[in-house]
Amino acid sequence: MHSLSRRRFLNQTAMGIAAAGCVLTSGAPSLHADPLGIPIGCQTYPVRDALGKDFEGTLAQLASIGYRNIEMCSPPGYEKSGFGSLVNKKASEIREAIHKAGLGCESCHYQFREMKENLDDRIGYAKELGLKQMVLSTFGLRPEASLADWTAAAEELNRIGEKVQKAGMQCGFHNHNFEFKEIDGVLVYDKLMNTLDPKLVKMQFQVSVISLGYEAATYLTKYPGRFISLHLQDWSPADKKQVAIGQGVVDWKKLFAAAKTGGVENYFVELNMDALKPSYQYLHELKA
Repeated sequence: MHSLSRRRFLNQTAMGIAAAGCVLTSGAPSLHADPLGIPIGCQTYPVRDALGKDFEGTLAQLASIGYRNIEMCSPPGYEKSGFGSLVNKKASEIREAIHKAGLGCESCHYQFREMKENLDDRIGYAKELGLKQMVLSTFGLRPEASLADWTAAAEELNRIGEKVQKAGMQCGFHNHNFEFKEIDGVLVYDKLMNTLDPKLVKMQFQVSVISLGYEAATYLTKYPGRFISLHLQDWSPADKKQVAIGQGVVDWKKLFAAAKTGGVENYFVELNMDALKPSYQYLHELKA
């Protein structure tokens, strides 16, 4: 038997470990620690035109960037907003195409009208798609809506949320800039948080309200455990526009630290295709 020198032994051991690592990760996502240990996701609305032209190809493109989760928009509810080509597809067919691309999907956006008028149908579709979260994208109230109007809409969503919960899923609410204005000295978002049932309706916070001077971290901390997910955008005050994650003024480490308090389970980059790659790279390398 020939004895090995210490250096040669260490070199061969290192090579063996590296080879084993290649085997374990071959064909699988990188084991890099993404923020919160959650696979990085993206919302499909900004790439809806591409999805409409080539659904499977666009899914593959998103996966090739590194994304592992997507958030859909309800094809019937968004038929005239870029998702019309998916209306005639069964939920099982859409789920199969998503999984075939190496992606997961457990959250989807819905319009208020379809949730009020066709909830049973949408719940059935959601379960077949494999969803865990049904998120209302907006109440769609008129600009001059009163606090009473906002309260009534929130109470309606509580009733919807109860049915969604009984079906084994979580109802959510997604904000826009509309909720970050004051009516009679009351911030609409705070009014909603005081009206929505914390168990029946969780919040999906849209980070882009940084453009109005509101930080996501403030609300994730102010309302612990009330959030289910985030929509991620960054903001350039100089250019007055949304930019790729890490290229603007959002303090991402502060945000993700607050997200732990908020109870966040998912986050989705919501930017156009050009910004999706640099956004993924930034998040993938962020230690948060």
